[in-house]
Amino acid sequence: MTSTKQNRNWFFGISLRATSAALAIALMLTVVASKAAQAQTYQVIYNFTGGQDGANPGAGLTIDRGGNFYGTAVNGGVGNGTVFKLSYKGSGWIFTPLYDFAGGDDGAAPYARVIFGLDGSLYGTTESGGGVGGTVFNLKPQPTACKTALCPWVETLLYRFNDPSDGSNPSAEVAFDQAGNLYSTTPDGGLSDCGILGCGVVFELTSSGGGWTFSAPYTFTNGETGPTAGVILDKAGNLYGSDAGGGDNGNGTVYELTPSGSGWTENTLYNFQSGSDGRRPTGGVIFDQSGNLYGTTEFGGWGGGGTVFKLTPSGGSWTYSLVYSFTGSRGPLGSLAMDLAGNLYGTTYADGAYGAGSVFKLTPSNGSWTYTSLHDFTGGSNGANPYGNVVFDSHGNIYGTASAGGTGLACSGGCGVVWEITP
Repeated sequence: MTSTKQNRNWFFGISLRATSAALAIALMLTVVASKAAQAQTYQVIYNFTGGQDGANPGAGLTIDRGGNFYGTAVNGGVGNGTVFKLSYKGSGWIFTPLYDFAGGDDGAAPYARVIFGLDGSLYGTTESGGGVGGTVFNLKPQPTACKTALCPWVETLLYRFNDPSDGSNPSAEVAFDQAGNLYSTTPDGGLSDCGILGCGVVFELTSSGGGWTFSAPYTFTNGETGPTAGVILDKAGNLYGSDAGGGDNGNGTVYELTPSGSGWTENTLYNFQSGSDGRRPTGGVIFDQSGNLYGTTEFGGWGGGGTVFKLTPSGGSWTYSLVYSFTGSRGPLGSLAMDLAGNLYGTTYADGAYGAGSVFKLTPSNGSWTYTSLHDFTGGSNGANPYGNVVFDSHGNIYGTASAGGTGLACSGGCGVVWEITP
């Protein structure tokens, strides 16, 4: 299994088209998109151009307490991806580039979204660069007042994946425990019986004395293909995640890792059968307030377009139940989001009325779930092929990204968009 930038771009259907003249964009751009006079439930609030702002922002967004959004673009900038910020001021959205990956030691191809750490700064991963096999990085604002309109943030590399035995090509977002230790996964590398590429690892970075110490508490083995999703933690410090291609049937699993002595013990919570239950749980899992797990598969189900599922703990085991089956060719690739009422939200990559993806809501009612399509992407100016999460602002508006579509002319099929849905 390979996870090079080229292969991932093929996987998500992303390509950049060269242009003869450089795109002249304002590095701090106001997009006229008035909240007060919104005529549509769905609107694009930023179109990526494929130039210095970036291209193909697939991973979704992170929101801070002030309502500002942060995200990543896999391509663009100088060619290796960017980290950006979107803020609403006055009558429009302000786009600010925060970091432009050079593609060398600093990393390249940030496929995952950035996450706030306990210190209030941003953390993320790049799939390549950093030497050989990608990086884990931290971004902070300039330490002194900036005297120019544009102030790129300062990158600190926490780890470079230069030794394949440590893991390789991280493409998932990071998570933190209460002590500030960082966890994520790689789909490749690790010392295992999967051949030269390895099956991937779950890794931990421990902060100590101003530095970070790397360890790989779990290495996936033959029959387990490395995960593309990250992990989440429960209150006891156990880790949970999904492995898209492993398990008894090769159709994926949901797993738990429990700290035990000097190592971690794996417990497989569910093996997918590739029937009505789904196949390839690519997007990871989330908890509800009762301790149930929810996740997605990108294929399978009654309609062939993937599923949403629930795992309920009982007596030391977990019971699978099907929440919803999508109709189409390729369902959710990202994780779900749950609001305070227990409704589930997510995106599909190539399902929906036009086969270019969708944004959906699932509402629980009397033991069943009601599906609502919030938006069907057409593949044109409104975007296409979302593979990330959705987030909510304090008013209940929903935001996300689409990896393609939009009005950007430098990319075949569009350079992607950031969108808003107002209930």
